[in-house]
Amino acid sequence: MHLFVTGGTGFFGKALLRHWSAGGAPELAGARFTLLSRDPARFRSAHGDLLAGLDVRLVAGDIQRPETLPKGDYTHVLHAATDSTTGLSLTPLQRFNQIVDGTRHVLDLALRCGKPRVLLTSSGGVYGSIAQFPEGVPEDHHGMPDPLEPQNAYSVAKRQAEHLCALYHDAHGLETVVARCFAFVGEDLPLDAHFAIGNFIRDALAGRDIVIQGDGTPVRSYLDQRDLARWLSTLLLSGRAQRAYNVGSGEAVSIAELAAKVAALAPGRRPEVRVMKQAEAGQSARRNFYLPDVRRARDELGLRVEVDLAAAIRDVFRAKVDSGLDGRTGENT
Repeated sequence: MHLFVTGGTGFFGKALLRHWSAGGAPELAGARFTLLSRDPARFRSAHGDLLAGLDVRLVAGDIQRPETLPKGDYTHVLHAATDSTTGLSLTPLQRFNQIVDGTRHVLDLALRCGKPRVLLTSSGGVYGSIAQFPEGVPEDHHGMPDPLEPQNAYSVAKRQAEHLCALYHDAHGLETVVARCFAFVGEDLPLDAHFAIGNFIRDALAGRDIVIQGDGTPVRSYLDQRDLARWLSTLLLSGRAQRAYNVGSGEAVSIAELAAKVAALAPGRRPEVRVMKQAEAGQSARRNFYLPDVRRARDELGLRVEVDLAAAIRDVFRAKVDSGLDGRTGENT
């Protein structure tokens, strides 16, 4: 078995490498891995421990430059390359092109390599507004973000990337599976990006109060990166072709509740939680929900959440403290 992985050096990739190197996917024992990276030497120097025990080849390349994508005898392709952390510095058009063109280039590579099985990591954002699903949006909901709003470029592009997978199956018989990913937490999640849970953990580590700029009412759920890696591995190997699966936790928590949970689990001084805006009258009936219905993954593939949110947060704190992270800067000291 030979896996080609894009995005193998980002958050998803690090979670997968930890899972695979720990033997978390027995089906991949003895497998070879080819990981695409813009800077292989830098990644190997900073995170070489994640490669321990794996037969890994790091290749310099960029999904935006198809001539840099290495051809090989791949049996599986996991396409997870999207700048979800630094992507905010891109224009909406650049984000759209990165996702859509990058997916097309990876699918073209798969055709040149004997049509390996492909897993695309998409996003729960493809559904658009899902406030009408307070218990979780199912995969057969066909809503989408407003395509006339430029700030929806990421989510609209992910929807287009999914459609490309369908078109390549129709035209070429390429077997593809789609993972619609929601929100996550884990030791490899950046603490200095736009992820609320990462920012809360960063501030708690630095001994600062946790400040919520909004009213704290939006509802989310967070899947631990160990479960994320297990779910993605299962979808890659066993997910039904030409099918989408939600990937996330069904454990709902409001942003205010999340901040309180982080504060309660923080090592050392317990920070205060400050909510800067007051919820408007009737706000509870108009709450912003972003939750997946994960029954398809459970019923078809037996996937379950094995690490609850409190344990996940506790383990992130432990990992960051052990690594010498300075919460004041978000960097290791």
